[in-house]
Amino acid sequence: MSDPNKGAKLTLYWLAQSRAHRILWLLEALHLTYDLKIFHRGPDKLAPAELKEVHPLGKSPVLTVQPATASASEAAKPIVLAESGLIIEYLLDHFGANADAPLVPERYAAGTGSEGQVGGESEAWLRYRYYMHYAEGSLMPFLVMQLVMDSVKNPPIPFFLKPLPRAVAGQIEKAFLSRNIAAHLDFLEEQLASAPGGGPYLCGATLTAADIMMSFPVIAMAGRLSMDGYPKLSAYAELLQREAGYVAACRKVEEVDGKFEASL
Repeated sequence: MSDPNKGAKLTLYWLAQSRAHRILWLLEALHLTYDLKIFHRGPDKLAPAELKEVHPLGKSPVLTVQPATASASEAAKPIVLAESGLIIEYLLDHFGANADAPLVPERYAAGTGSEGQVGGESEAWLRYRYYMHYAEGSLMPFLVMQLVMDSVKNPPIPFFLKPLPRAVAGQIEKAFLSRNIAAHLDFLEEQLASAPGGGPYLCGATLTAADIMMSFPVIAMAGRLSMDGYPKLSAYAELLQREAGYVAACRKVEEVDGKFEASL
């Protein structure tokens, strides 16, 4: 049997309660072997300083790729990859064929003569490319802001001072945050209802890497926000957590660290 890693050594720097879990899911889905380095947040909820030894920004996920070398005496310089979208695309470019089923939709429908034509792309492929960017570019900023507001509501100050920051956070939520989050919930519910072939995934009937990319914000929302009125989105969050690769990633963390918690 051929080496699924193509001789490369992979190391994932995984931070608890972070976006890194979707990279672990993809590694499992691609049947790759890898080293897993687990880190935990401090009391300030920030990543530990040790991650800056891997990447200057000290964030997670970070994946290092040690390519196969021409000879045992020649050490290739490891590639350091940061940002979930880049890591996912890099892994798919090199190891996408390892997946049990394609994780990227066909760009052009077979037999239509549309290959290479502007506007000839399939709806599934366009959705795939969109959600690979939407997850971080549009959705996550509001969820992170909500997390900040939740922290502002309960600061480590005397109880008689807490009404003031709570009032400020409440006004921000009322004037700006809540309606934007609601707009995204409405949008995702509609997108699932109109998915090609009836879904149940965002791009159609089968799981794609875009679903893996979306898993972190979707599962986080389902765990922190009310899903009343969003039955398809709620079902989608549950579906993602039943995926074999997601379950395998959770078990991997439990084996190494003792427990896994899906949270923003």
